[in-house]
Amino acid sequence: MSRQTYKVCFCCTRRFKLGVAEVPPEIKALFEKYSENGFMGAAQLQRFLIEVQKQGKATEEEAQAIIDGLKHLTIFHRRGSALNLDGFFKYLFNDNNPPLIPSTGVHHDMTAPLSHYFIFTGHNSYLTGNQLSSDCSDVPIIQALERGVRVIELDIWPNAKKDNVDVLHGRTLTTPVELIKCLRSIKEHAFTVSDYPVVITLEDHLTPDLQAKVAEMVTKTFGDVLFSPHSEGLKEFPSPESLKRRVIISTKPPKEYLEAKEAKEKGDDSQKEKSSGDEEAWGKEVPSLKGDTIADYKQNNVDEEDVSGEEDPDDADRSHHDVAPEYRRLIAIHAGKPKGGLEECLKVEPDKVRRLSLSEQQLEKAAITHGQQIVRFTQRNMLRVYPKGTRIDSSNYNPLIGWMHGAQMVAFNMQGYGRSLWLMHGMFKANGGCGYVKKPDFLLQTGPNNEVFDPKVKLPVKKTLKVTVYTGEGWYNDFHHTHFDQFSPPDFYTRVGIAGVPADTIMKRTKAIEDNWLPSWNEEFEFPLTVPELALLRIEVHEYDMSEKDDFGGQTCLPLSELREGIRAVPLYSRKGDKYNHVKLLMRFEYH
Repeated sequence: MSRQTYKVCFCCTRRFKLGVAEVPPEIKALFEKYSENGFMGAAQLQRFLIEVQKQGKATEEEAQAIIDGLKHLTIFHRRGSALNLDGFFKYLFNDNNPPLIPSTGVHHDMTAPLSHYFIFTGHNSYLTGNQLSSDCSDVPIIQALERGVRVIELDIWPNAKKDNVDVLHGRTLTTPVELIKCLRSIKEHAFTVSDYPVVITLEDHLTPDLQAKVAEMVTKTFGDVLFSPHSEGLKEFPSPESLKRRVIISTKPPKEYLEAKEAKEKGDDSQKEKSSGDEEAWGKEVPSLKGDTIADYKQNNVDEEDVSGEEDPDDADRSHHDVAPEYRRLIAIHAGKPKGGLEECLKVEPDKVRRLSLSEQQLEKAAITHGQQIVRFTQRNMLRVYPKGTRIDSSNYNPLIGWMHGAQMVAFNMQGYGRSLWLMHGMFKANGGCGYVKKPDFLLQTGPNNEVFDPKVKLPVKKTLKVTVYTGEGWYNDFHHTHFDQFSPPDFYTRVGIAGVPADTIMKRTKAIEDNWLPSWNEEFEFPLTVPELALLRIEVHEYDMSEKDDFGGQTCLPLSELREGIRAVPLYSRKGDKYNHVKLLMRFEYH
């Protein structure tokens, strides 16, 4: 593996030496500062952990354990009690030195009402691909649950014979899957990675007799796992802790299956547009939220009302005289939009909580004039945000539009791989990956004059994050040697930045290092943060290509709420969010 050969033409080749990872100058300087005569013992390593790594409680015993853990390396000092420079570098660039707080499991307070949490939420969870012609299956539901998703959406329709229930995206070419198969898969996989509750949101297009059939299926499938409130509606949502290993049903109060509505929605399909063909290999840049108002977030001139017709404003007030009562009793989280426009939708009732659904465009429009009312609504009630109907390619939007307004259920197409979904994955790395992240206090608090957080107000800088990108490795192990370039080793560069409120959002990049599988950048970046509680650190590596689009070389997204200061080994992930076996960066994070 010391040399690589690349073909230039049928008769010529180029050979490149494979080097070894160089210890960055700053790492050398730190080693010299904290070592003695070229070796770092446990007491010296402890001081490094406290002063540089900001691990204030680090003990000498823990430092010795780190040294002992490197005994299998040939660079270990012969006395077995200290690290040399190479050993110190190996410790820093090791998977046991991750950028996030080592998994201590769930550590947020889980005893508050459900409305106090961001919840990992799927949209049309049964689709394997695009919104118009892909297969419906329980496989993406299983995959979502195994990634920690806690809200599964199912669109339920009568089957072809009208005697059973299918799950499909209505009036499209998507092939159906039986509801019972989806329910059984949810039961089997609901709690494989998290004990916290799974919410099933149903988009119901059924006749009363089939609603009764659904009630029977759900009751038999989940049994005692199903949470059913004793009263018609909840006065306050229960806590995730009290609902551990429970399944919750959320839908609009049932209505008749109306042919008229079917005709209306069928007409809507004609308005759907194709996605832009200019997507890069790793997906479009996350839509910006920058500007004086949320209105600047809009990407196109599609009418503000979402063309999908996913929610009907009149649903909550339809007559329920022929509704199957056993079906109605299943509903723990009531959804729907009251009559009377936005003011009525966002009305906070003292003795009743509910779920409201808005498309991304409806939220954008509402945020311009009702931003604080949305925040106030989400302190007690649930807000679900879903992708606009024109996203037929199953792409996603910027989740910060929902989170900065307190929306608990920011619903994403989990098969819509790209930068927006990377942010979603990043947010839910927090709190042990359990699918519930406690909202920052400022979204839950009310001031002395009953005021709440205003998402449009630019706040002063709270702190600044300094990021140093040292070096990277692992691509040679995880990719074929001609994957990035047919004629030479890759030319890697790193993009690093913040996803957060508009004032904090920015991306920067390093220079490209030519012809090197082990690039060393040694570049520093600073990011002033006004709302660090909602900020995510975005990291991407690309391979510069002069003639074509740059190649994707890995990504990760880290919640700043759990980012550890110090020098850390940052593992990178594929476009689909799967961790590479070897690819990682060595970086330093400092706050000031």
